Amino acid sequence: MDSPANTFNPNKRLKEEFVSNLTGTSMTELFLLITTLSMLLFLRSVYSSSKKETLSKKDDDVNAVVCKKNMGSHLASATLDVLCIVFPVILCLTILADWTYTNAVGMTLLVTFFILARRSGFSVSQEEGVRSLRTNISAYRVAMNFLTCICILAVDFKIFPRRYAKTETYGTGLMDIGVGSFIVANALVSRQARGIAKTNLRNAISSTCPLIVLGFARIFFTSSVDYQWNTNGSGYWGLYLVCVQLGNYLFFGKPGDAVLRTNDWARIRVWIICLLFWLLTILLDRHVERVSRRMCNLAYVTVVLAMNLQVFAVLTLADYVPGYKVAALIEYFDRNLLGSFLLANVLTGMVNLSMDTLSVSPFVALAILVGYAYILSIAAAVAHFYGIRLKFW
Repeated sequence: MDSPANTFNPNKRLKEEFVSNLTGTSMTELFLLITTLSMLLFLRSVYSSSKKETLSKKDDDVNAVVCKKNMGSHLASATLDVLCIVFPVILCLTILADWTYTNAVGMTLLVTFFILARRSGFSVSQEEGVRSLRTNISAYRVAMNFLTCICILAVDFKIFPRRYAKTETYGTGLMDIGVGSFIVANALVSRQARGIAKTNLRNAISSTCPLIVLGFARIFFTSSVDYQWNTNGSGYWGLYLVCVQLGNYLFFGKPGDAVLRTNDWARIRVWIICLLFWLLTILLDRHVERVSRRMCNLAYVTVVLAMNLQVFAVLTLADYVPGYKVAALIEYFDRNLLGSFLLANVLTGMVNLSMDTLSVSPFVALAILVGYAYILSIAAAVAHFYGIRLKFW
């Protein structure tokens, strides 16, 4: 006889089986998928800047003022970015997932073409580099947050590949990275990373024994214990410490002044560190211990860092394109990352309560995902227009 829980929700067992015994995907596919998604954002901003270059400086200033005061401009910009960025991302995560390698090659060729076509005689000044670094940091944080928002609903539909969902114990799915990415995106620009915290962490940042050593030590010794006695708290705390040190080294100047470095400084080091973390991940995963989100072992930490730095590294290529402008959707979400994430969870719950997500057709699932992303985007645009910013601290 079925238990009361199963009688109340007959699809509960099917949904549990749908997300069970998953082993993830390959490191190569994850690398190419993240590269493709990052380049989609890059290309949208490049295309947007190429249109704005046809305007005179005076006209550009007038349009900027109109955009700030006109709700219709906000909604139109959000709609256009959904079509140019969000919709292609959803396609890459669903019906085009089997063409990940082809997508990555095509996007790489397009980015290379745009850079070479518009690179001639362009140089970045010191002042522009500082603004560009701040813009790239915001774009990276928004990209990772929005990708997570899409995945938390997409995973409930059959159109979302099972190899991208969370794994049981060992393996790497795209959603496994989302847990650690939330910590990384916040730690890299935290008060501790900027060196302005009123705690002992500021002294640790400037000491000869950096936080990165302490962080990796906590991860190594914690992940050596069986995860069934391990709450993951120490492992993720270690990840936070590592990212605080990396953020201070890559993005900020002397401890206490919270001044951003130039983009040239950050770009070169981010690419180098990203490649080193990818090499370390492959070595650990093949010869030491497979990646495990539940254990938050060293291989998991290195792959999370590698993928997050990879997104930022791709966005730094914008320095090679004159007149690069950040997409409007990035500006809208940047003001309300927390609010957008909370709204995404509420909408996900509403969708799951209102329908059997396992029985809908691929077309309906795709329409629901696009509509869900569009609602998030419009909400962010409206909040940006009225100056609303949701924070709890």
